[in-house]
Amino acid sequence: MRNPDSLTPVTNEDTPLGLGFAITAYGLWGFLPLYMKLLSHIPAAEIVAHRVLWSLPIAAAVLIVLRRTDALREALRSPRMLGMGCVTAALISINWGIYVWAINSGHALDAALGYYINPLFSIFLAAVLLGERLNRAQMVAIALAACAVLVLAVDAGRMPWAALGLTVSWGFYALCKKSLPIGPNQGFLLEVLILILPALGYLAYLTATGTSHFSFDFGRDFWLLVGCGVITAVPLMIYANGAKLLRLSTIGILQYIAPTMIFLCAVLVFEEPFGRARAIAFPMIWLALVIYSTAMLRQMRAANAG
Repeated sequence: MRNPDSLTPVTNEDTPLGLGFAITAYGLWGFLPLYMKLLSHIPAAEIVAHRVLWSLPIAAAVLIVLRRTDALREALRSPRMLGMGCVTAALISINWGIYVWAINSGHALDAALGYYINPLFSIFLAAVLLGERLNRAQMVAIALAACAVLVLAVDAGRMPWAALGLTVSWGFYALCKKSLPIGPNQGFLLEVLILILPALGYLAYLTATGTSHFSFDFGRDFWLLVGCGVITAVPLMIYANGAKLLRLSTIGILQYIAPTMIFLCAVLVFEEPFGRARAIAFPMIWLALVIYSTAMLRQMRAANAG
């Protein structure tokens, strides 16, 4: 059976192709800080605007190849779908903005922390908003994550707002995305189309005021900003297809690849200070994720056995 929004057939088993897609996507996301650091002299809002602008042709080309433009046209004619798309578009743009700012202002460790906490926050959201019951392991994992955030807050005298902003924006984005009744590729293009007018308006303002970093001189900034479309759209498209070919439990484990690579980049490449508080908080987060992942795998095995 072939999924209409995927380049590959749907399966409930892990496949080598799916594993390759997912590891590639998470690996690209893991290396993304190195790319963003090259743009550290450009404001985050301008980078986000270029991510939107240059993602549009790539996302559109993928849908044309997949011959799935009909679903997008239906979404654009539906006020409800457009409203939901506006919500997810706003959330993803906020997430992008916080992420770019965190990487380029020396807070890459906060970005890693935010994406480590994200699966635990998603469990919390499901319990609070969807009425799902938490098991003991999930409650312990969430409590450990909360304590880790508290350790960082007490040490710094403030909440780790960048990490929490990434966690909350991505958590609500994922939640709202599930309610958007179109495929991930169509949904991504819908979001880009919604964001394109504000992005173009902002870029036009920067050009008019002489503060834009983009010019058609084909220099370093030109290619780096144009490349924002590739580094934004390609991993998302690869992931969307890889997820179709892997079990949920496998995706759940692989999602830690990206924040681990961000963590390593922050400490080893960017040489951000780790400090005593982080030396306490990060192992707490890692232990929470081990508890969560172990419980998830047991539930999946029990369900398959039944």
